[in-house]
Amino acid sequence: MAEELRNLFDKDYINELSTSIKSEYRNFDSRLFQSLIYDDMWNELALKQRVRHITNCLHKTLAMEFIEVLELLKKVAPHCRGGLTGIVFPDYVEVYGLEFWNESIKALEYFTQLSTSEFAVRPFVMKNQSLMMDQFLKWSKHPNEHVRRLASEGSRPRLPWGIALTSLKKDPTPIFPILENLKADPSLYVRKSVANNLNDISKDHPELVLEIAQKWYGDNIDTNWIIKRGIRTLMKKGDQQALELFGFGTNPNLIVEELTVTDKLTIGDALSFSFQLISSDEKPTKIRVEYALDFVKANGKHSTKLFKIAENVINSGEKKVYTKKHSFKDLTTRKHYPGKHKISIVVNGETKASEYFLVV
Repeated sequence: MAEELRNLFDKDYINELSTSIKSEYRNFDSRLFQSLIYDDMWNELALKQRVRHITNCLHKTLAMEFIEVLELLKKVAPHCRGGLTGIVFPDYVEVYGLEFWNESIKALEYFTQLSTSEFAVRPFVMKNQSLMMDQFLKWSKHPNEHVRRLASEGSRPRLPWGIALTSLKKDPTPIFPILENLKADPSLYVRKSVANNLNDISKDHPELVLEIAQKWYGDNIDTNWIIKRGIRTLMKKGDQQALELFGFGTNPNLIVEELTVTDKLTIGDALSFSFQLISSDEKPTKIRVEYALDFVKANGKHSTKLFKIAENVINSGEKKVYTKKHSFKDLTTRKHYPGKHKISIVVNGETKASEYFLVV
């Protein structure tokens, strides 16, 4: 994925960026800019390295005061590609604008509406957390959904590809007033960010997130969606408080029978398995059915990962039959290794049955 994304910053993009800058600033030396871009390392640079390299080459080529560059980039940005490629503009602010707080914050607010400033804003949090959290709080009430999302996404303690905010990992309470303003946001784009922020926090402070979940649950359907997505890691871990919040309590009257699994498979093949889930409970029961795979790692140790099968209701005396396959094909994000593996069927956070199989 990262390999594909870095290719967004290709020669066509660099040409478009050069042309757009040249149209606003006639003295821009596009030849020098491109000669700096395509150095010996360009083809080896990863996604964020390419972005930072473009930023540094712009700085060397423009040779202007920061405020002047900022005004130029504000004119240029709307004429360039949006989406991920637009992070070049806030990245320039991140690198060269920390000493120009007011101007930089206004610029990040502007650029995020064309792309996202979620990565660029993080050094500002580290420089002055109190001031930046006040800014996030203001942004959480902004009329533009991209700016409201920045309030949540920029304050995430564990933002993927972003600098970890160590202080907020230790004490996330300054984030909560921001999320409170966004807990019923009309934009799904914003609500996803709020859920991801809560999920980040749950990895270090599950008790705080569960407290918020209990407080928020039932407000409205959108807030309930945020909560469920926000406690997804806790649910995957089988946290009973998280599961019970959504009605998935442990139940000894739920039984898994006839678990059959492929005895042996080769890396690249798919594991086939099936089982029956039977309820002897007197009333209908909400069920969250998952399977856990105990993978063999390169060092011979094991690592367990949980995969969701279904969420529904099983009636008294009902029997549900599940048949699934799981690919053991190597991916860039996951490698498989030979050895004895285990599959477990998990219902409402409780392991109901397990079987071993061999990968060769």
